[in-house]
Amino acid sequence: MSDTIHLQPLTAAAFAPFGDVIEVSGKADKIINQGRCGRYHDRARLDFTDGQAGISVFQSKCVTLPFALDMMERHPDGSQAFLPLSDKPFIVVVAPDEDGKPGRPLAFKTAPGQGVNYHRGVWHGVLTPLHDPGLFAVVDRIGEGPNLEEHWFATPLTIDT
Repeated sequence: MSDTIHLQPLTAAAFAPFGDVIEVSGKADKIINQGRCGRYHDRARLDFTDGQAGISVFQSKCVTLPFALDMMERHPDGSQAFLPLSDKPFIVVVAPDEDGKPGRPLAFKTAPGQGVNYHRGVWHGVLTPLHDPGLFAVVDRIGEGPNLEEHWFATPLTIDT
């Protein structure tokens, strides 16, 4: 098995086993605001075992390619949505669960205007913007107790184009 994971474009079909791609696609579900705004309704499945949905703002340092993937995480008690506050692409890394550990990761590069929602319990990489300012609105579970599991790889994998 190669230790390099190549980026692929983020599509709703390829990402479906792991979560939702949040984007403007297809025809608007409803036209609102005096006919000036298309509403693309209910684009992500928020799922929490307890607590409530909260909106936070994250500011992350950027990475350059290639970069080393040495850790993945998941949130067993709630989904987690990342909405970029710029039109810059970012990297999305996900993996299937294999006996409580991440399997072979997949890496996606977003297009401008795309966000993602990781379903509850999905292994994913940490926030990985490619450009400043690295600002994201994040919708996730706010509640008591830990909601984080981490897995560190014995040998880091490389993410590249």
